[in-house]
Amino acid sequence: MDAMQSIRKLGFRKWYERTLLRCHGNLVLLLLSTLGLLIGAEAYSRDLPVSTQLQLLACAIASGVIGYWALRGYFRLMREAEFAADQATCSQCETYGRWDITHEDPSHQTMKVRCRKCGHGWQVALFAPELAGDDPDPGSQRR
Repeated sequence: MDAMQSIRKLGFRKWYERTLLRCHGNLVLLLLSTLGLLIGAEAYSRDLPVSTQLQLLACAIASGVIGYWALRGYFRLMREAEFAADQATCSQCETYGRWDITHEDPSHQTMKVRCRKCGHGWQVALFAPELAGDDPDPGSQRR
């Protein structure tokens, strides 16, 4: 389910909370894969049989790939959540995240929303990786 459907179904605040939980789940996976990589490096020895060395190498490569995937997922989800959260405050009454969706434009990843407290309307754009170029190096994106 994409962000727009999730926000419509759950509401912004619950969507944001769940996105952050998924994001930090990726961070935990990154830490576990790093631990697996370090354990593999610690267990490796040139005195071991070649088959065991290859198994340890395969485990280390798998841990590295999983860690890279988890890091990319962490940055992608965090970027998506924060991009939407930066636009979630009503400019009239300063209420955060309490709005109803009045119109969706899935092709441009935008929603027109209306504040539940004061009725003020504005547009919220969701993060679209194709618009940002989705840089393969997650560390290169700076605010």
